[in-house]
Amino acid sequence: MSETLEKGRILSEEVNPGMEAALEARYGALLPGMAQGVVDFAYGQQYGRPGLPLRDRYIATIAALTALGGQTGPQLAVNIAGGRKAGLSREEIAETIWQMSLYGGFPAAINALNTALAVFEAEEEPDAA
Repeated sequence: MSETLEKGRILSEEVNPGMEAALEARYGALLPGMAQGVVDFAYGQQYGRPGLPLRDRYIATIAALTALGGQTGPQLAVNIAGGRKAGLSREEIAETIWQMSLYGGFPAAINALNTALAVFEAEEEPDAA
């Protein structure tokens, strides 16, 4: 196993438990190796890089997904949840999203705020981890 894959698996399980298995179950038959590739590249080679704290990487990711618009809702939800585990407050996430209203527009920011609210509500459910 490569060093970046090993590092990626550890990090992805910290901030997004079960992601690799979920990707494999959903896409593995169609696209073998995709789940491992995502973990290796996204978490091992990108999120795990030195030079920028993980929480700041999540701010950048949440901002980008917000500006890209509503079609990124599922990925935004995953990254908001990961950002929370990396130490971002609800206020920091909301402010990051709202800042993007200047760049992605008000509809994109409002859709992203709705996604954030859904993630925050899920955090309050009794079985939420």
